[in-house]
Amino acid sequence: MPGYSVETVTLRVGAWDYHVRSLGDRQQFSDPDGLAERAGISSASWPLFGVVWPSGLALARELDQFPIAGKRILEVGCGIGLSSLVLKHRGADITASDHHPLAEEFLRHNTALNGLPAIDFHNAPWVGPNPALGRFDLIIGSDLLYERGHPCLLAAFLAAHAKRASQILLADPGRNRCGQFGRRMALQGYQRSEKRIAFAPSEAAPHRGRIMSFVRGLETSPTAS
Repeated sequence: MPGYSVETVTLRVGAWDYHVRSLGDRQQFSDPDGLAERAGISSASWPLFGVVWPSGLALARELDQFPIAGKRILEVGCGIGLSSLVLKHRGADITASDHHPLAEEFLRHNTALNGLPAIDFHNAPWVGPNPALGRFDLIIGSDLLYERGHPCLLAAFLAAHAKRASQILLADPGRNRCGQFGRRMALQGYQRSEKRIAFAPSEAAPHRGRIMSFVRGLETSPTAS
């Protein structure tokens, strides 16, 4: 046993069923070698990477039809990798990144579980340089703004890895840090639009769940509206 419980769930995205291994208990913690501690991951935040969150499912469904031709794409905070799986299934040039010590293992397992080619993975913390990662046309992510320092850290990370002409697509359940993040992206020259959607059946309009699009240097691009 790996020291934590897992389960395999099947998620419908578009016309395809994706099978993903996720944590079976959202409250568990296992860090026998201290890798999470050294990465700055607390016991409370440790299981967050391994859960299928509504924002992650919403982003995957958005990407099922999103234009990807000719784009080098990065998923930030990939967790179990659902959006990366969807993009790989569509033939995208997708790189996944996370800084959780188990993220790559879960991504590899889920890629194989769905019969897909290997997805390039980088351990990429937002603090410090990641020169091997490079720059991307499209950067995606979900549930990335849940701590106080995340807007600043994420904006700096994106500045280092987005091409001059680029798009950022983020799904968020409506946390109050979206405004702070948006202001930082505006300083980098991005224009923001968003689409409000229900991330849960109980969520009534005006919906808090949103998919935010930040575009810079592109004459025309698909945007959330």
